Amino acid sequence: MAPIPDTRTAPAVTKPPKGWALIIDDHPLFCDALELTLRALDSFTEVRTADCMEAGLRQLEGAPAPDLILLDLNLPDVSGLDGLIRIKRCAEQSPVLIVSSMTDNAIIIGAIAAGASGFVPKHSGRAVFKEALAAIATNTVYKPPGFVEAPDGTDHARVIARLSSLTNQQGRILELICQGKLNKQIAYDLSIAEGTVKAHVTAIMRKLGVQRRTQAVLVAQEARFFNALPKIK
Repeated sequence: MAPIPDTRTAPAVTKPPKGWALIIDDHPLFCDALELTLRALDSFTEVRTADCMEAGLRQLEGAPAPDLILLDLNLPDVSGLDGLIRIKRCAEQSPVLIVSSMTDNAIIIGAIAAGASGFVPKHSGRAVFKEALAAIATNTVYKPPGFVEAPDGTDHARVIARLSSLTNQQGRILELICQGKLNKQIAYDLSIAEGTVKAHVTAIMRKLGVQRRTQAVLVAQEARFFNALPKIK
C-alpha cells in the first residue's frame, strides 16, 4: 500500500531574535529608513534610535550591549572618528557599522583602524546592507565595493589605532590636556586625585608612544582626534 502523502504545511522558518540594535544618525528620514532596513533584514527584538552621540551613549547606560550599532560619522556633538572611538569604548563588544556619505578610502581605513566592523556608503541599496550584516555575523569586517587596501597600513591608521586603545577616562584626560589644562585642573574637573591623573597621563603617553605631554597633543591633532572629519552638513 502506497504511503499517504503528508499535505500539512511546513512551519515557516524564522530567525531567532538577536537582541537590540542602536542607530545613531541625526537625519530623521534616513534614520527611519535604516530602522526599516534593519527590521527587514534581521530579527532584532528592538531597534532604538538616537540623533546625537550623547543620546546614543545614554541609550547604552545600564542596558545590555547591543548586537549592532549603526553610526553616522558626522553628528551635531561629534565629528568623524571621535564619535566612533567614544562609542567603541562604551560598547566594546558590540559591532559598529559605519553608515556615511563620505567614502574616501582614507576615511574607511581610519574607521576600520578605530574598530569599526564595517563601512557602508549612505547611498547603498538594501542588498549592500544585507552583505554587510552577513559579514559582521561571521566576524568579518565589511568593506564596500571599490575600497582599496593599504599595503602595510598607514601612519594615520596606526595613530588612530593607538588613540582607540585609550580608556574612557584616558580619552577625557587627553581632551583636557589638549585644552591646555594642568594635572591639578584635570583632577578638579574630573573629581579624581591628582596622583590618579598623573598615572593616567603616564599610561596615555605609553600607549601613544610618546614621552612628553606636548607630543601627546601633537599625536591627537595629527589624527584630528576631536574633529576627525570636516562637517559637510
